[in-house]
Amino acid sequence: MISIKNVTKSYGTLKVLHDINLEIPQSQVFALIGPSGAGKSTLIRTINALEDIQAGEILVDGTSVHEKKTDINKLRADIGFVFQSFNLYPHLTALENVTVAPINVKGIGKKEAEEKGKELLSSLGLGEKFASYPGQLSGGQQQRVAIARALAMDPKVMLFDEPTSALDPEMVKEVLDAIRKLAGTGMTMAVVTHEMGFAKEICNQIVFMAEGRIVEVAPPSEFFSNPKTDRAQDFLGKVLNH
Repeated sequence: MISIKNVTKSYGTLKVLHDINLEIPQSQVFALIGPSGAGKSTLIRTINALEDIQAGEILVDGTSVHEKKTDINKLRADIGFVFQSFNLYPHLTALENVTVAPINVKGIGKKEAEEKGKELLSSLGLGEKFASYPGQLSGGQQQRVAIARALAMDPKVMLFDEPTSALDPEMVKEVLDAIRKLAGTGMTMAVVTHEMGFAKEICNQIVFMAEGRIVEVAPPSEFFSNPKTDRAQDFLGKVLNH
């Protein structure tokens, strides 16, 4: 579903992604983990062209993301993206935040969009918050509205860029539960996360990155119990023991 081939990304003379190759099959959940500055967020942002690339190719369901002739808005409608900072419209209610893109981008009727929006918000535990504005919601609730907003476009894949890092610890669980539920529906997902327990439990594969490179890709059972590289062993030693 997502195919990343020989991707290189630089900011001026600084190379932040070095010859990245990764295949994410349909209905699989991949966690991108690693130290800060490893290139995880940059990589996930190249998948929907929030970042450009200098070399290589990225395909989402067979469409080349960075090709000049690709209709990027059409492609982005197929790629749900959840940011760490929610990015909700403060002047719109939770329901309006969820329905604005289906109505304006996909041309779905308001009634249909609202029915679907209510269904999505309810499924994420926000059935009583349709009329609430972002400022009236907790961080965890805002992030779940952001997830519902992404799902309202019926995406083929979902990308999460550290979806819990801006949250208070007690709100992390409700967002992870929402992503866990989504994984159960067979959605193809790539999640940049610092939550190792979540990565271990939910994900089909762990992609460990450091210094702009993919160092190791392995199933969670293998990666957490027996990492193959010194770099991964060192990283796990620090994050699992502190």
